[in-house]
Amino acid sequence: MNAQPPGTPRGAAGTADAVDSVETVFRLESPRIIAAVTRIVRDIGIAEELAQDALVAALEQWPRDGVPGNPGGWLMTTARRRAIDLVRRRENYARKLAEIGRDLTDVPPPPEPSDPEDIDDDLLRLVFTACHPVLAPEARTALTLRLLGGLTTAEIARAFLVPEPTVAQRIVRAKRTLARKNIGFEVPYGPDREARLGSVLDVIYLIFNEGYAATAGDDWLRPALCEDALRLARQLAALMPKESEVHGLAALLEFQYARTAARTAPDGTPVLLKDQNRRRWDRLLIARGVHALTRADATATGAPGPYALQAAIAASHAHAYTYEETDWQRIATLYALLAARAPSPVVELNRAVAVSMARGPAEALEIVDALAPALPGYHLLPSVRGDLLERLGREEEARAEFTRAASLTQNEKERELLLRRAGATP
Repeated sequence: MNAQPPGTPRGAAGTADAVDSVETVFRLESPRIIAAVTRIVRDIGIAEELAQDALVAALEQWPRDGVPGNPGGWLMTTARRRAIDLVRRRENYARKLAEIGRDLTDVPPPPEPSDPEDIDDDLLRLVFTACHPVLAPEARTALTLRLLGGLTTAEIARAFLVPEPTVAQRIVRAKRTLARKNIGFEVPYGPDREARLGSVLDVIYLIFNEGYAATAGDDWLRPALCEDALRLARQLAALMPKESEVHGLAALLEFQYARTAARTAPDGTPVLLKDQNRRRWDRLLIARGVHALTRADATATGAPGPYALQAAIAASHAHAYTYEETDWQRIATLYALLAARAPSPVVELNRAVAVSMARGPAEALEIVDALAPALPGYHLLPSVRGDLLERLGREEEARAEFTRAASLTQNEKERELLLRRAGATP
C-alpha cells in the first residue's frame, strides 16, 4: 500500500477538509493579506479583489495538491505576486519602481515578509484607512468588519439587521470614496493621529455595543459581534502598545464581555445587573481586563481618557462579588470624571444610575429629569426613570415609564422585560 504525504487530500473527504482549511485560513489571514497588498497597489478595493483571487486559487489547488505546510504564507505570496503583476501591467514599470522602492523584477516576493513588524505596520495602516473620518460612521463600521473582521457582506447585514444590498453599497461607496479622495495608506502622526485614533476606537466600540445590547431584532445578545470587536481591540493593542486609550478600550471590552453568560435568561430575556449570577462571570476575561487596564494606566501621559475611565468603572463592577458590595460612590465619581472628559447625555444618564445607588434615587431623579430634552425617543431614559420612581414608591408613575420605554425600544427581548416591569403582558 502506497503511503500518502501528510496533508494530501483523500477523495471527497479530503477535498472537503482542504476547502475547510482554505476558508479557515483565509478568514484568519485576510486582514494581513489585504494590508500587505494595499501597500503595493495603493487601493483597498483592488487589494481585496486580489486577496479573493488568491482564495480562489487555493480552492482550486489545495484540494488537488494538498494543503501547503504554511497556508497563510501561500495565500500571502499568491496575492502579492498578483499585485505585482497588476502593477506591471497597469503602470509604467520604471515609475512604479520609484513608488514602491524596490526592484520587483530581480527580487521575488518572499513567502512571508522577512520582518513580522512590516505586516503589523501594514495592518495598522489598514485599520486607520478603514476608519478614516472622510467615511460616514456606518460605512466605517461595515468596511472595518469586512476587511479586519473577515465578515462577509451577508454576515454584516445579518448582524445589523439591514438588507444585504445596503451593506454592499456602503462598502463599495467607502472604497470608492477612499480612492477618489486619494486617502493615503498610512498611520497619521501628531494631532491627526489622535483624531483618527478616536474614530478607530469608536468604530470598534460601536461594533461591540451592537453585539452586547442589540438595538433591534429578536435577540438581546449577538456574541459573534462582541467577539469580532474584542479581537480587533486586542489586535490594535498589540499593534499600538504605547497608546493608553487602546488598552483602555481593550480592558473595557474584556470586562464587559466577561458578563455575557449571566446577562440573559434561558429564554433570551435580559437579566438586570442586580439580578445576575456573578459566579457565571468569566474570571479569565476579568483578569485580562485588569491587565489591560494596568497597561492603560502605565502608558497614560496625563489624565485617563474616556475608554480608560469606562474600563475603571467596569473594573469596579467586576471586583464586587455581589451587587450590594459594589463601590457605587467610586463609580459615581468616575462617571463625573467621564462626564467632564467626554460630556454627553448618555454619560449623564449612567452617572444618574450610580448616584441613585450611592446617594439615593431622589437626587438621581433630578439629574434624569434634566436630561429629558436632550434624549427624546431614547428608551433608556424612561427605563431608568421608571426604576427610580419604583424605588421611591411611586408605582403608577413607574409603570407608565416602563410602558413608554417598551414602546420606544426596537429590541423584542428588551420590550418583553420592560412590559413585565410595567405589569403588562408582553
